[in-house]
Amino acid sequence: ETDSEDMNSEKYVTTLDEAALNHCREFLNEKEESRDEAVALIRKWLTDQNHLNARTDSLNLVRFLRGGKFNFERTIGKIESFYKLRQNTPEWYGNRDPMLPELQDLLNLGVFLPIPKRDAEGRVVVLIRAAVHKPKIHKQNDVFKLGNMTIEYEVENDESISVYGVIAIIDLNGVTLGHARQMTPSIIKKAVHSWQDCYPLRIKGLHFINAPTHVNVVLSIFRQFMTTKLKSR
Repeated sequence: ETDSEDMNSEKYVTTLDEAALNHCREFLNEKEESRDEAVALIRKWLTDQNHLNARTDSLNLVRFLRGGKFNFERTIGKIESFYKLRQNTPEWYGNRDPMLPELQDLLNLGVFLPIPKRDAEGRVVVLIRAAVHKPKIHKQNDVFKLGNMTIEYEVENDESISVYGVIAIIDLNGVTLGHARQMTPSIIKKAVHSWQDCYPLRIKGLHFINAPTHVNVVLSIFRQFMTTKLKSR
């Protein structure tokens, strides 16, 4: 068998504990008896979507199904949005070597800090220190590139993130006008679109802290592009 045939025939094997599986049943419409069939339907749909160049392994498809609460249309919409975002945003998804000097700089500054311990509801908490980089040196697109790499690493290494979701705490302490100018409406729109519509996980909370008054304009632009549900979180 070829690698692609192996990938198309392999079965999903969970790494979740019973509490997480119960959460999937209760809140994500996931049923063990029909999960494989749902994966097969998505995989069959993907055979006609060669333009997406999508992964078809079972775990990845189960993540997207959870992101769409096992609704076929919502799931394929999220998959399509995710892979189109990757294709159309080379400034975020091209040349993702973490050893690049510009990414090493941001890593050493600690812009994105996933907290090792999950919160009381099992969610991963990510502290985003939005003002530790220097706008004259670091590109905002590199900041978002590293942020996406960070969350993808977390998703790949902990299946429960696709179940319980993510809390983002965005610390704006020290934000300058230079930082604010980097956040153009087009970048903000793209960022919110990626959070809401693309990734196979849920943003369960966005908390902005230590926000000076001069970034209120930027925050209001963020809110313009958010769904009512995300605004409420």
